[in-house]
Amino acid sequence: MLAITHRPVSIGVLTIALLAPCSARAQSAVPAGDQDDAALVLAEPDFRVLNLPSTLRLPRGGSSFQLTHRFNGNLRQGSFSENASNLFGLDQGAVVGFDYRFGIARHLQAAVYRSAIDKTFQFSGKYDAVRQHDSIPVSLSALLSVEGTDNFQERYSPALGAAVSRMVADRLAVYATPVWVHNTAAILNLERDTVFVGIGGRVRVSSTVYLVGEVAPRAGGYRPDQAAYGFAIEKRAGGHVFQLNFNNGQGTTLGQLAHGGFADSLYLGFNLARKFF
Repeated sequence: MLAITHRPVSIGVLTIALLAPCSARAQSAVPAGDQDDAALVLAEPDFRVLNLPSTLRLPRGGSSFQLTHRFNGNLRQGSFSENASNLFGLDQGAVVGFDYRFGIARHLQAAVYRSAIDKTFQFSGKYDAVRQHDSIPVSLSALLSVEGTDNFQERYSPALGAAVSRMVADRLAVYATPVWVHNTAAILNLERDTVFVGIGGRVRVSSTVYLVGEVAPRAGGYRPDQAAYGFAIEKRAGGHVFQLNFNNGQGTTLGQLAHGGFADSLYLGFNLARKFF
């Protein structure tokens, strides 16, 4: 398995920046032809489910920043009182990631993501080819990425996949995300691939509160440990989304999800996202 970097990170300044109100000037900067992509989708408020990509579109010229945070404390080890004494992992450091994406063309977005696990950089693109409407029952996005450890100097893992979603009214979104990842056993000096099929869902239980879940079982190739899974509750506030989640691993890139999660493990974490359009 991948080595995990345990480094506490100060996020006060980032949190203040993320929670600052969106300006009317920034919203008006969205080109007129992309206004439909900038419209709020009640059933799909974010570009991630928990770790898997969603089919949410990003308007041309718009951008989004997201902080991912997975505490190191395993909630399935030790007693309740022992976990409580560590504030359920908050005292034990964390794996932090930073994601920035930009709408480079209509229906086309590019993203760069940095995870503290093995100092991994992931560069990715997403083309939102199909949007669900009366005559088309699903939305479809094509996914392409490449990641490398040690600040993109070692163990490169390209990935190719798709995200398919089906929304029911403005209350429910379900996802299927088949992904092929190359070079998933590089840490063992083996050339292996992994195919996983992510399954996820998000249900809006009130005007701005959602319940979220996902699992990424491996369908073929290299598949150590368990399939990665997680569940969450999230709150939308204007252009911000805060998600409190629990995962059986700390991986957040496509390559890390291909490695799966850990048996007898559960980690508290959160995602904090801010849209700039």
